[in-house]
Amino acid sequence: MGRLEETSRKRRKKQNIQRALLIATAGAGLLALTVLAPNTLQLLRYIPIDRRKFDFRARTAAGRLVLKGQAKWVEKDGRKYLRLTETGRQSVALEQAKISLQTRKKKRWDRRWRMVVFDIPERRYRTRNRLRGVMRDVGFIRLQDSVWVYPYDCEDFIALLKAELKIGKDVLYAIADTIENDRPLRTHFGLPFE
Repeated sequence: MGRLEETSRKRRKKQNIQRALLIATAGAGLLALTVLAPNTLQLLRYIPIDRRKFDFRARTAAGRLVLKGQAKWVEKDGRKYLRLTETGRQSVALEQAKISLQTRKKKRWDRRWRMVVFDIPERRYRTRNRLRGVMRDVGFIRLQDSVWVYPYDCEDFIALLKAELKIGKDVLYAIADTIENDRPLRTHFGLPFE
């Protein structure tokens, strides 16, 4: 395995642990760090064999969530608990919407295309790349560099994504009845031809 692949794999593991902590904290409301292991382990794809290694990773991931402003530590009865902030709640809502779009069984297609058009300045290229990555992960297809297409209703997801990335004015959501030469798109999404 190359260095880039190894670095990417480690980054994904960290993100998975953070995501699991975030979702577990949202589900429990107030979550004790000492009680974290039994139920949260089920949410993680990677379960370390060494308990101390897991505790260290969980504390590190919790610390990263606090640094990002998605969670905060609260002390109650001499114990520390992890509590979600408003930013954390928005992140959880975005993750839930993303999962919903990816796993939802598609209804009958209403013969409309949902288009996301964006023009994000070069100085915010990381945000632009993150937007592209999220849309690719969810299932959008790139029509042009800053025009992405999806066949089903995703307005709520796009609104959450715009709020999360703070790019409201730079992203437009449109619904189109027809797209010229949409045969490859229909084939990709498994949609009927007219």
